[in-house]
Parts: sequence; C-alpha cells; structure tokens
Amino acid sequence: MEEIKKGSSKWAKAAIHPNFYWQKGYGAFSVSPSNLEQAKSYIENQETHYQTVSFQDEYRAFLRKHGLEWDERYVWD
Repeated sequence: MEEIKKGSSKWAKAAIHPNFYWQKGYGAFSVSPSNLEQAKSYIENQETHYQTVSFQDEYRAFLRKHGLEWDERYVWD
C-alpha cells in the first residue's frame, strides 16, 4: 500500500496539482468482479454524489455497515 501511495502521489503532483498530497493514513479495499461496473460508475460520479453527502459521512456509514471500529482522531487530517 505504501508503494502505491507513493507512486500515485508522484503522478498526481505532476498530472493534477504540484501541491497535491494524500492524508497521512491509508487503507485498502477490494471490489468483487461482480460489482466492478457499479464501482466504476460510483467513481465516475463522485463529484455529483458528494454534493449531497460528505465523504466523511459516507465513510462513517461504510464503516458502520461493515461492523468496523475507528477513532475519529486518526481518520481525518
């Protein structure tokens, strides 16, 4: 994960904005092949989607749905 984060950060600084940075932490999630098209659609429509719900609220709901515990002090920069 660390190497992926480094590589994608380098790309984003060159392709998107020189001051781009990821938050300090990271996580990895997988998508089953049967949900691949749904995941692609979700990614393509994020800009519109996040006009109605914040990323933070959606992420908290995701963690709750899957019974995961978290500490707010370590989730957000």
